[in-house]
This record gives sequence, C-alpha cells and structure tokens, in this order.
Amino acid sequence: MHVRNLHKNGYPIAALCQSFPALTPFVINAKSGNKSINFADPNAVMALNSALLKHYYKVDFWEVPKGYLCPPVPGRADYIHAIADLLVAKPPQKTNTVRGLDIGVGANAIYPIIGVSSYQWEFVGSDVDEVAFVNASRIAKKNAHLSERFSVRKQASSDYIFKGVIRDDDYFTFTMCNPPFHKSREDALSGTRRKTKNLKRNVSKRGGKSSAIGKATANLNFAGQANELWCNGGELAFIQRMIEESTHYKTQVGWFTCLVSKSAHLKPLETSIRYHQALEFDIVEMGQGNKLSRFVAWRF
Repeated sequence: MHVRNLHKNGYPIAALCQSFPALTPFVINAKSGNKSINFADPNAVMALNSALLKHYYKVDFWEVPKGYLCPPVPGRADYIHAIADLLVAKPPQKTNTVRGLDIGVGANAIYPIIGVSSYQWEFVGSDVDEVAFVNASRIAKKNAHLSERFSVRKQASSDYIFKGVIRDDDYFTFTMCNPPFHKSREDALSGTRRKTKNLKRNVSKRGGKSSAIGKATANLNFAGQANELWCNGGELAFIQRMIEESTHYKTQVGWFTCLVSKSAHLKPLETSIRYHQALEFDIVEMGQGNKLSRFVAWRF
C-alpha cells in the first residue's frame, strides 16, 4: 500500500472496537491467532468500515442503504494518496485550493471522506442515482468536518458524465472516478458469485464459520446498483466516453483521472487520449498485497 495509507499495517481490531463498540460482536479468532472478522458477512464488513471511518477519519455518521456498495476503505485510500502525489509531481496551473470532483460518488461517499480528512481538500461528488445522491448528501451534512468542504450534485442524465455537473464558473484541480466495469447485469452477477465463493473459501481457511451464511446473504457484501456495476460496453466504453467529453472542459480541470480495472484496456485508452490531443498522459500503478490496480490521468 501507499506509504501514507493509514491501513498499511492491517486492522487494529482492539482499537477499532474501542472507537466503534458496535464492531465488537463481529470479532472472531482467526487461525493465525489474530482477531479478525468474517468478511463473508456483510454486516461485519459494514461494521468494520464504520469503525475504520470513525477511528481514522473522525466520521460520526456513515450509513449505506441496503443494496448499495460497501467499499473496501484501504484500497480507496490508495487512489486518494496517489492523486496527491500526482498533484505534487505535476501540479496544475491553479494550485491555491485543491478541489476534486468525484464522478459517481455513490451512496458511501468514500473518496471525499478520505480526501477531506487526509488533505483538507474540497470535494464535489456527482451521481445519477437519486438514493446515492440523497445518502451522500446526508453523510456530508451530518459530519461537521465534511459539511464545509464536501457537496453533492445530481447528474440528471446518464448520457453525460461532466455535462450538467461542471458549471461555467467551476475549476477542479482533478476529477476521479471508479467506473462501472461490467458490460451487463449477467456479467455482474457472475462476478459476484465468483467473489462470494472465494470469500467463503478464505474464511474457511482462516478458521471462521461461513456455513451459516447463505448464498443470498453473502452476495450482499458485493451489493451494488446498476450504475455502480455495469454499463453498455463496460469499463472501456465508459472511460472512452469520459475522455471524449473531457475535451469540452479543458480549461476547467487540472487533471482528469479514472481507475482502470483491466490492464488490457490501457492501450486503447492511451490511443483515445492521444487522439483527442491531450498534452500529457500517465498511468499510475498502485498495489494492495498481491492485487495490482492503476488509474489513468490526462490533461490538456
């Protein structure tokens, strides 16, 4: 993980339970002898996330509606810290106040929470989903340190990414996005079943009890709405659409960035970015344990 990632040394379960006592009932003994939780239990994962956000980011109120994504906090933090490095290494022209735009902020609002708490950045989040918009707004308003630096805008049309969100007088130091990567609902369900199967296997290896967790319940750990999980053409088509639309906001954004889950998409994305005559294109690699991730960044 990134050197500034607060979660790089694992989960201090005892300290987390002290900060957020509601986590305590979900703590189990792993085969290693360490305290852990059953990651196949969505309620345990939700409690762990709440504890992490309370303990490290001083978030007093954080709830996610049933059926919406409950994100892994450590990996999300790496994206924020990597953007911070990019802004230092290659600063945009306007650098007085760092202001980010999170495309698809989701009901969980995880990126603005980490960005505001870690760097005191300002954030605007956008989402096409009404429930996500309302819930992210609640999170912003009910946490004092977020309310002055984080606001949410409703994207009125799924046909657009920046249009209708970026206003004429806006300037954003950067934009960020964790795009939908499945091409269809069927692809998303297949991925969920695969993750659930792997989770149950890992829980069994660690000595946890997963037999009581039914398939439908375990699937909730990877819940998500349509706009969070899939779109026509999948990840590649979505980011290519984002690249094309970014050309209309050349002077209003310092860096455009977007996560890319599949390395095979990097070459066609670079081709698209260069076709639209961006002045600079970067691929920023990140890693969490054995998992590698990355985002692309471009500017005009």
